[in-house]
Amino acid sequence: MAVLLLGPIAVALVGSVVGLFYLGVDRVLVARMQSRIGPPVAQPFRDVGKLMMKESIIPNGALRWLFQFAPILCVMGSVVLLLYIPLFGRPALFQGSGDAILVIYLLTIPSLALVAGGFASSSPYASVGAQREMVVMIGYEFPLSITVVSLAWRILQVTDANTFALSTMAQYPIWNLVGPPGFVGALLLLAALIAVTPGELGRIPFDIAEAETELAGGMLVEYSGRNLALFYLGNAIRGFAVLSLVVALFFPYGIGAAAGVSSAAAVAAIDAVFFLLKILVVMFVAVVLVRSAMARFKVNQASAFYLTAVTLVSLAGLLLLWVDTIL
Repeated sequence: MAVLLLGPIAVALVGSVVGLFYLGVDRVLVARMQSRIGPPVAQPFRDVGKLMMKESIIPNGALRWLFQFAPILCVMGSVVLLLYIPLFGRPALFQGSGDAILVIYLLTIPSLALVAGGFASSSPYASVGAQREMVVMIGYEFPLSITVVSLAWRILQVTDANTFALSTMAQYPIWNLVGPPGFVGALLLLAALIAVTPGELGRIPFDIAEAETELAGGMLVEYSGRNLALFYLGNAIRGFAVLSLVVALFFPYGIGAAAGVSSAAAVAAIDAVFFLLKILVVMFVAVVLVRSAMARFKVNQASAFYLTAVTLVSLAGLLLLWVDTIL
């Protein structure tokens, strides 16, 4: 009972700290790659602290209750998402209570909270941003679902366990199950998931719903103070959750047991540090490099990219996994 009560609070605190930290690291890395000094790593913590002390202004004509509830829903959805994903080399807090399909559904909650808040603000800029967010979300959900289903189907060929459980995927890493065709297929599925990641997080080139130069901030244009801080915090937690999901699906390995240490605490500490390093590598490839190298897509370009190119890549990966089973 104590775990069920205190566990989510601990996960929320850890997710907030780590999410904001990686957000700061992301900004520093992008600045260095663009030959800028950039803000310090602690800047996201300062931003949230400063916004928490400011007044939240509610615009005239806004749907007041939804406008104020949307930031809370964004944080709650992001925290609940972390409860079902293995973190720091340890099983998920709610292991056995959910599966990868549930995680896909939970991933939509923070985005829907942003959309609801945008529409509730009564701002034309926010409404356009909310519409763009829905279009992009429809695009990346399909290849994301194909990737998860493909991995679960391949694992089903070797075990009768719940193949949609992330704990099962950790016990049967895809790279250990496939031959050469399947290995290429797994690489294509990984590429599709890497392509989905910046869209899921609303980062360049998929920051279409925000687009400061076009929409003055999009869905968040009317938000300020504590409400804006909650959205900022929720997006940071969601970023950590999405990166952790990539690690859970494709890199569920630990090195603590192979390090030659006998202490269980030392093994757990080594695996936790290794998990953070894996998150950093995935973030660098999926977010930092893309942000540094690309400009913002148009909404039709983003939709076509996900519904055609990324979907075809994920389907090709599924096909190669099937070919691998019959060879």
